[in-house]
Amino acid sequence: MTPDEEPLHGGNTSDGVVRVGDTVRRPAGPQTPAVQAFLAHLHAVGFHQAPRPLGLDEQGREVLSYVPGELVHPDRRDLLDPDRALVEIGRLIRRFHDASATFVPPADAQWRVVIPDVGADLVVHHDLAPWNVVASDDWYLIDWDTAAPGTRLWDLAYAAHGFVPLTADSASARPDPDRRLRLLVDGYDLDEADRRRLLDLLPTRTRSMYDLLARGSAAGVEPWLTLWRAGHGTTWLDNTIYIEEHAALWRTALLDER
Repeated sequence: MTPDEEPLHGGNTSDGVVRVGDTVRRPAGPQTPAVQAFLAHLHAVGFHQAPRPLGLDEQGREVLSYVPGELVHPDRRDLLDPDRALVEIGRLIRRFHDASATFVPPADAQWRVVIPDVGADLVVHHDLAPWNVVASDDWYLIDWDTAAPGTRLWDLAYAAHGFVPLTADSASARPDPDRRLRLLVDGYDLDEADRRRLLDLLPTRTRSMYDLLARGSAAGVEPWLTLWRAGHGTTWLDNTIYIEEHAALWRTALLDER
């Protein structure tokens, strides 16, 4: 690492990610050309709440524009407390998905698929969560390494888990999670049919994370092995059970069924 490189931390897989001036450098992979093409498309169609792709550097690392601001997780989750924040995040995700809908991937596109989706309508982020959001003059989405074909609802179900949050952990929970879920989904402007589909996906998406860590741990694959040993698997399973046990609460919030 050279003197002008500042290591960047956050999330669970930030090894090798550094800031150099107004750019971010990170290890490239087979998915990098497709991700850079995708980010270029988002900016071309007017979605600017993501880093700009700047190719590769002389070391073969991916280069992105640096997004200044505060990383929401772990120290500024309070920024998500106001009602307007949940609505704005919902609108942000909707604008991103709408911008993605017109993207045509390169014929030779390769993606880093961590968890197979239940469909492939468009390219989605696959890790929409507070640890990938920077708060500045607006909300910005970062860490697009696992962007890949998927569905709007798969992305939104994961976002609901993290932003509401839908959690069994009393230290992380916020009051009235059902109301907060409604704010996020209203911000996205989801219609009734898709709200019903989303309700079914909420526990499925969360359990998929538990399954990922369990498989990865058993196979000795990083970073899943380290995360499993740190107790993340238990957290995802507890949250899945919590979501399942409160299914009636989420249904009432999203469908006004009492």
